[in-house]
Amino acid sequence: MKWGVWLGVSLLTCGILCWGVKILDIPEYDGKDRVHELSSKNYRAVMKKYDVMVIYYHKAVGGNRMAKKQFEVEELALELAAQVLDDFDDEDIGFGLVDAKKDAAVAKKLGLDEVDSIYIFADDEIIEYDGEMAAETLVEFLYDVIEEPVEIIDNEGELKGFFNIDEDIKLVGYFKNEKSRHFIEYDDAAEEFHPFIKFFATFNSKIAHKLKLEMNEVDFYEPFMKHPIAIPGKPYSEDEIIDFIEEHERPTLRKLEPHNMYETWEDDINGQHIVAFAEESDPDGFELLEILKEVARENTENPNLSIIWIDPDDFPLLVPYWENTFGIDLSSPQIGVVDVKDADSVWMDIDDEEDMPTSYELDTWIEDVLAGKIDVDDDDDDDDDDDDDDDDDDDDDDDDDDDDDDDDDDDDDDEDDDDDDNDDDDDDDDDDDDDDDDDDDDDDDDDDDDDDDDDDDDDDDDDDDDDDDDDDDDDDDDDDDDDDDDDDDDDDDDDDDDDDDE
Repeated sequence: MKWGVWLGVSLLTCGILCWGVKILDIPEYDGKDRVHELSSKNYRAVMKKYDVMVIYYHKAVGGNRMAKKQFEVEELALELAAQVLDDFDDEDIGFGLVDAKKDAAVAKKLGLDEVDSIYIFADDEIIEYDGEMAAETLVEFLYDVIEEPVEIIDNEGELKGFFNIDEDIKLVGYFKNEKSRHFIEYDDAAEEFHPFIKFFATFNSKIAHKLKLEMNEVDFYEPFMKHPIAIPGKPYSEDEIIDFIEEHERPTLRKLEPHNMYETWEDDINGQHIVAFAEESDPDGFELLEILKEVARENTENPNLSIIWIDPDDFPLLVPYWENTFGIDLSSPQIGVVDVKDADSVWMDIDDEEDMPTSYELDTWIEDVLAGKIDVDDDDDDDDDDDDDDDDDDDDDDDDDDDDDDDDDDDDDDEDDDDDDNDDDDDDDDDDDDDDDDDDDDDDDDDDDDDDDDDDDDDDDDDDDDDDDDDDDDDDDDDDDDDDDDDDDDDDDDDDDDDDDE
């Protein structure tokens, strides 16, 4: 039971029991264990106790925390279904678990071949359930299973109910009575498709007249079609009826429903589906649905056309996932083509502000899809182009950043050089001022002292001059050292900037 990427959201990991619209009022779990763990020692005895046996063939539950939680939710769904059907008077319905690892021998004996699937054993038939793991959906499906394969139409009310069914494949035949050999062939064929395809019959000539049926004739109704197809070659054998149904089993327009959503999604054409989202209760959605029906009726003979209609109201918890995956807004109707493997999709441009597309516009769009003019692979090309554009933009930004950084570094170097020059000038000025002050002081001393001290003063002046020269040399050396240090710092800063740019 694999449903593909686009419906790969697991409600179970979220602890949610139902994806779809609520059908039944499921009570709180009463805590009683009703689901059996089947093994090679007990499976025969357990299955003999029930008229109908529901078996969940699951993969082994390891030590993974999330896997354990998922299995607990799955088991709870089965427990709730078993609780609801516990007091069912018509049939005794049992539930069991088969572990793919521990009970592989049991699975082999029972013919269970697909892990994570539910198998229903009823009247020597094995039915694989292809719906969601939800208690209410499973219970509804089991109600259909225990019904007779053929429903008899015997009055006007039942006939009206028959005509009100337009979302499912249905067949109706007119026979003499239940013991008729032709009816028995029809009933045997119905068992092969039960409960997925609905079979009806009438033994009432007045009802047959309103259905425009002749004796032993069977009509096949495709979903949403106004007029049926009469199966040719009456009276029919079981095999002839089965062959005709298998040839016409894929409708032109079909609805995705909780009880068959896996089977429907797996039945793709060349790995793709044309999918229409439309709320039947919404005026725009209803309008698009009516247009889809018209297009389907005009193209019912085209074996390559199959449109899946999804009513978002039936799957409220999946709406955010679909919107995120496909990039669409499901508050308004949408139609597009979807790749079942990687969820790539292309959607028709529908403007909410205007009317829905006409049947001609929709038919033209569908023809383009079938002709390959509209291809989901184009979505991949667009994504690649976007990625290339992003890369180019990033490269341009990097280049701009490098240029800006270089300019900034140059400016910093110029400013540092200017500062160093100013510092040198200031230092030289200060040294000159100091020399002048010393000379003035020496001159004053010479005036105050006697002539006998002239020689000493001369010596002092010489010493002072030497000291001043030494001070000048030291200052120059310090300035040079400062300049060197500043240059080194600038070089280090430039290196750091280059490293940052890289």
